[in-house]
Amino acid sequence: MIKVSSKSKTNSVAGALSNIIKEKKEVEVQVIGAGALNQLMKSIIVCRGYLAPLGINIVCIPSFSEIKIDNFDKTGIKILIKTI
Repeated sequence: MIKVSSKSKTNSVAGALSNIIKEKKEVEVQVIGAGALNQLMKSIIVCRGYLAPLGINIVCIPSFSEIKIDNFDKTGIKILIKTI
């Protein structure tokens, strides 16, 4: 599982996603907060740009996840990205 924050670099995350997808056909990503989700979505768009010329198309399946941080329960978003 990859964790993305609001400070994550779009191109770095996109490269990591595309490499994992090429190898394993899917990757799970987790975010907490609007800024992190924004960075992830931009990274998915860039990742798709890397994969499409190779004939690889992807879909995203979102869900909620409960995460414990410093003994507090937080609701995060988990996105499964997989090839179709």
